Amino acid sequence: MRDEGFITNASVFRWYVARKGGVDLVPGYYQITPKSHMGDIMARLKIPPSATFTKVTFPEGFVITQMAERLAEKTMRLSADQFVASANDPSIVSQYRPPAVSTLEGLLFPDTYQVSGDENEAQVVQRMVALLERVARQVGLDDSQKLVGVSPYKALIVASMIEREATLGSDRAKIARVIYNRLEIGMKLQIDATLYYNAPVDATFSDLKALDSPYNTYLYKGLPPTPIASPGRAAIDAALHPAPNPSSGDPICSNAPTPCRYLYYVLSDADGGHTFAATLAQHEANVATARAAGLLP
Repeated sequence: MRDEGFITNASVFRWYVARKGGVDLVPGYYQITPKSHMGDIMARLKIPPSATFTKVTFPEGFVITQMAERLAEKTMRLSADQFVASANDPSIVSQYRPPAVSTLEGLLFPDTYQVSGDENEAQVVQRMVALLERVARQVGLDDSQKLVGVSPYKALIVASMIEREATLGSDRAKIARVIYNRLEIGMKLQIDATLYYNAPVDATFSDLKALDSPYNTYLYKGLPPTPIASPGRAAIDAALHPAPNPSSGDPICSNAPTPCRYLYYVLSDADGGHTFAATLAQHEANVATARAAGLLP
């Protein structure tokens, strides 16, 4: 309250409130005039707000079912099942959802929301769709065809893979470049994160690689049919602005075909960073190094 200019001295205000018996605050919004008398402020805080709010944070990379569980857990009144149903309700419109797609996966923006006590599941979903659209416009998603040669929805699919694959921000744009390079030459994406989308919980990695699923990018070329998670602003931006390919003078281009381009990456440090390669031989050497360091099984 001091930082926002409602009171001038936090210590004095705490002393005053304690002397007057304290205040049991109810979460919500209170209308207070800046620099009012402390007694007036305290009186206002003693009146429960007409609308109460619960803060709910949905991290980047969450899928719809995780968001549903988080919402139900935090609000203790909204239903996870109803949230999922709303996220699959065709009457809730997203400008980026193609007509043939039924789910809003990847179209709900991950952020912290103040959920009103009189808000229902569908209204929360609608707010998340609206915020995704606003952020997407800010980062230029509507220009995706011009920027990277794919539709806005496909750019969101790419962004969702980046979100799940990249731990370090510095890797995002390079991972985007690997994805677009592989798409351009018709090479399977082989993105590990796609295997786990809607997959059986107890399935092994080997099982998932053999699973006949449209999300199996080891089995099928091209993008998965929908986003595999909710991408944040940075991942969407990376999908729209992939890193340039290495220059001809880069060491990884010494034995690479022309044009030299990023085609592979592998986990290379405990912080989640990746090493990128232009040839299979380089990649296999990087994998061996990572395995020797205990980073890979």
